[in-house]
Amino acid sequence: MGINVLGYQTTLRERIEFTGFGVHSGQPVTMTLNPAEADTGILFNVTCPKSGNSKDIIGNITSVAATDLCTVLGSVSDVHIATVEHLMAALRALNVDNVIVEADSFEVPVMDGSSDAFVEAIDSVGLKSLPKMRCYLRVKKPIRVDMGASWGEFIPYEGTRYEVDIDFDSAAIGHQSFKSDMSAEVFRRELCRARTFGFMKDVERLWAAGFALGSSLENSVVIGDDQKVINPEGLRYRDEFVRHKTLDAIGDLALAGAPFIGCFRSYRGGHKLNSLVLQALLSDKSAFEYVESPYSKPKVRHAELVAVGVPAYAAQI
Repeated sequence: MGINVLGYQTTLRERIEFTGFGVHSGQPVTMTLNPAEADTGILFNVTCPKSGNSKDIIGNITSVAATDLCTVLGSVSDVHIATVEHLMAALRALNVDNVIVEADSFEVPVMDGSSDAFVEAIDSVGLKSLPKMRCYLRVKKPIRVDMGASWGEFIPYEGTRYEVDIDFDSAAIGHQSFKSDMSAEVFRRELCRARTFGFMKDVERLWAAGFALGSSLENSVVIGDDQKVINPEGLRYRDEFVRHKTLDAIGDLALAGAPFIGCFRSYRGGHKLNSLVLQALLSDKSAFEYVESPYSKPKVRHAELVAVGVPAYAAQI
């Protein structure tokens, strides 16, 4: 059956299972993506590994509990699911509207630190159209949030577009930009393999705080004290850092509960800023509207990529 990605809702054709461990918790996890009926949305069914109790957590902005180093849904002191952004990015970018995600631990498996494994698995089973129209969130007016030297905004645009800039006081990163209209093809080609990243100098601090316990060179790009990438294989993209930040933004903004029609722009952003901009948009009823289809099919343009080795002040990862 063909898929009308601009019209009808979709789900997976078949069940998909992943095994791995959480990048922050270091705990093993089995996660299953199950086909779901129309209007289910993305629903997480999380089982506590100690008590065996399960809880449903809706995959939207109302469930966000923390955004410090990753996006956490549910209750941090109770049942929750952490590091959802890479999975959410793959589901949204590939136009998967309805899935029940079952997990037997409190974190999505990190896989290789990108969305690549999720994209490959989704592509392998394919999508199924459902007899219900997809709903879109159209941005009607600019909405901006400033957070210190960082800022993020939605502006009206006929299509779905991301313009993300990062600026780090690191010779390995510096100032990088990624600007592109978004589609499943662009996500597969330009973004899905970009890995999470961090600095070796922060490792001990993160470990002491209970984070990054599962982080390794197999799932993260690590920058050493000499400002060089430690990973033996190097980078997957010349500007992998900004591409991963864009991937994160797609995953965080997927928590709108519907694909948006508009342009998202950010400078030195992260999970917290992405969440704040989305909350600001949804809290202003005059800033958006729900529609069943875009005014026109988005025109996919080649990504505009800029990488400038100019040191700046480090932003939060």
